Amino acid sequence: MPGPLEGVRVVELGVWVAGPAAAGVLADWGASVIKIEPPDGDPMRGLFLSAIGAEVPINPPFELDNRGKRSLAVDLRTDEGKRLLGRLIEQADVFVTNMRYAALERMGLGYERLAEVNARLVYCNVSGYGRQGPDRDRAAYDVGAFWSRAGIALALVPPGNDPPQQRGGMGDHATGITAAGAICAALVARARTGRGQFVSTSLLRTGLYILGWDASIRLRFGYIDPPYDRHHAPNPLINCYRAEDGKWFWLLGLQGDRHWPDLLRAIERPDLRDDSRFANIKVRRENNTECVEILDGIFAKRNLAEWGDALDDANMWWAPVQTVGEAIEDPQVRAAGGFTRVPDGGDGVEMVASPVDFSATPWTPQALPPECGQHTEEILLELGLDWEQIGGLKERRVIP
Repeated sequence: MPGPLEGVRVVELGVWVAGPAAAGVLADWGASVIKIEPPDGDPMRGLFLSAIGAEVPINPPFELDNRGKRSLAVDLRTDEGKRLLGRLIEQADVFVTNMRYAALERMGLGYERLAEVNARLVYCNVSGYGRQGPDRDRAAYDVGAFWSRAGIALALVPPGNDPPQQRGGMGDHATGITAAGAICAALVARARTGRGQFVSTSLLRTGLYILGWDASIRLRFGYIDPPYDRHHAPNPLINCYRAEDGKWFWLLGLQGDRHWPDLLRAIERPDLRDDSRFANIKVRRENNTECVEILDGIFAKRNLAEWGDALDDANMWWAPVQTVGEAIEDPQVRAAGGFTRVPDGGDGVEMVASPVDFSATPWTPQALPPECGQHTEEILLELGLDWEQIGGLKERRVIP
């Protein structure tokens, strides 16, 4: 089935990740998405090849964010190219872009201008740093605006340690799914009012929201506890430990006093219940290093499978710390719908699923991502152009 957004027409003017990711989720959910690209294509098409330094026939990161779309390649530096985009937007329900807004305004593609020709348009602008402020037009990737500037990187390491490296697309995908939800909310409002609106989100705002607990504590109390390592976990029952076979797992005893007896049963150490250093969550915090050291010694004596059984039998909550490869093979990940099969003319290609399911309007991906400009002629014919006009556009290099 095509999904809950069947019939919604989306025009995407996006590059790299955050904007295309938002439109990619909409495509998964059934929207018809036209991806506008320059004649040489979205630069993300070539990034994977240059990053790994080897010739490969596919680009998995690009595939994830662009499957199910149609591609129209057009030179928007030309007046004719801008007019073609304008005609598409006249018929669209949604316009998604992560181009810098100042550039969009210079091209005549700001919200006020487009709302004049299509009052029902939901216009979504995904930016690095937001619409206002001195850095509104500063170039950004998610590792800058989301990971670095929003505070996430330094929130993860104790003072004096090097900031960790971000994995590709983490902030982009969080921002993309945020934008997709905002667009759907604006479509609901349009159904009530008959009018579209300007919707915006940013890598910076998304990063701050993801770190919202820390930021809220600082706003309310004026301070926040610095990051800590595992040897100084405030609650040693919310901490990672390593089993005899070298595999890590995380204890999930958020309610420390509730779970302390369960843990002691699992590790067969009832004597620790009478140890005054660990009598309650307050003193376990004061003696956290000693508590972690004791648990480290205990957990180093059995392998993870054995500890998993023991923890489960004692109703002590826990989770394995897995690699991406292990997560892909995890039967629970698969049962939870973590993957989908995208049609390719054969048996299909297994890919990561967007993270939402719908009971009454289930979605299914429609196709692999398009080649650059793959649907240019098809889309222009739908706009009412004839072959002679299309040929003229090619001659004038408006389209490739």
